[in-house]
Amino acid sequence: MEKNQYIVALEIGSSKIVGAIAEKTSAGYLSVKHLQEEKHLNSVRYGIVQNVENIKTSINHILKTLEGMVDGRITQVYLGVSGRSLHSMVSEVNRSVDNTKPITKDLIDLIIHEASSSPIKNHDTVDIVPRAYYVDKVNTLNPAGQFGSSIKIKVNLIVAKPALKLNLNRLMTFGVSAKGFIVTPLAVAEQILSESDRELGCMLVDMGAETTTVSIYKNKALIFLNTLPLGGRNLTRDVMNGMNVLEETAENVKKNINNPLDPSNVSNVVIEGVNAREAANYISARTGEIIANINQQLADAGVTSNDIQSIVLIGGGAHLGGLQQKMEETIKIKVRMGQNPLSINILNSSINRMEYIEVFALLAQAAEMIEDRETCVELNKYEDGPVFEGGNVNIKEPRQTEVTEEPKKPAREKKKPGWMKGLADRFARIMSEDEEEDDQ
Repeated sequence: MEKNQYIVALEIGSSKIVGAIAEKTSAGYLSVKHLQEEKHLNSVRYGIVQNVENIKTSINHILKTLEGMVDGRITQVYLGVSGRSLHSMVSEVNRSVDNTKPITKDLIDLIIHEASSSPIKNHDTVDIVPRAYYVDKVNTLNPAGQFGSSIKIKVNLIVAKPALKLNLNRLMTFGVSAKGFIVTPLAVAEQILSESDRELGCMLVDMGAETTTVSIYKNKALIFLNTLPLGGRNLTRDVMNGMNVLEETAENVKKNINNPLDPSNVSNVVIEGVNAREAANYISARTGEIIANINQQLADAGVTSNDIQSIVLIGGGAHLGGLQQKMEETIKIKVRMGQNPLSINILNSSINRMEYIEVFALLAQAAEMIEDRETCVELNKYEDGPVFEGGNVNIKEPRQTEVTEEPKKPAREKKKPGWMKGLADRFARIMSEDEEEDDQ
């Protein structure tokens, strides 16, 4: 087995699919320089795969391209899980325990499993995140090793509609298996939020094309996660429908307005046949609705803006001009843009972009999960041979041929007499005839 491990992750969004390969050394150093993406429309709606065959074709092309970049064969991938139905539900279990014996990790794991064992109507549990532990009603960060007569564990169940994970499984039917499923917003939070973010209170907002996922952390724990069916494409479609233009035109107009969230200060210019100020009015109105829905998540989580110290904004839709300032004004919480994970070294400057933060987080999270002797890529192996200056040369083995006797040369034909010998013979015959006449 190769000394270094190779990790492959796929993030399937509503507007594009991104695949990437990271290399992990034996010392734990993680780097990435190979990434491939394919854009698509209408095959994934609100983060849920609708057209399995179309997406399967795109994934296969992405993986084949990545294989060529590393000269190997991809056998397994980690898949990101996200989408409209993804959200958290609180579950808790109380149990009396023997106060003469310490609480063990096995007991804690058993109780957490019990908290997630009850079926949830029309939903599957895709992950379990411990939220709080109590020993004799006193909150504690780690109950293992403590003594008490009762223990309560509160967890967040991350649930989604069955179709979300079912269709992800249906995609992997061409010889590459799903090594694991990772909830994308949890991986991003784990990789880009600091300890102080999670302790003091932080809202992570991932605004994609058709969904916006809100994750809220407090006291070092996830307390709420929800996915809104609103994103950057809603703004584009409002311009498309309101101005009666194609979606591609509407998208270009949206991107070329410096701050569409302040329509009164937008120049009254025409971009691809569309009045910029009129387009800004549509964009501003819909963005206001999205921000209002994000703000509502605080109340749904049972916290206020005073409990949250910062908002971290990521996702393709997060790059809308003026969005950061508008959110700060509306929600009254400091907003900053998220940065790529510090745990991964991005070696290729062309892919070192914020739009790939989700797949980078998946790679970093998978690197912590993968076993020491496992890998997602089998590198091609070559026999040792001579090395020639100027590059590698494929040396072909000499063709084996059957050994046979050398055929005998055909006998040489006698040469026909030359003209001088012919003339001599003719002269001899004439002289002989003359002699015979003299004898008669």
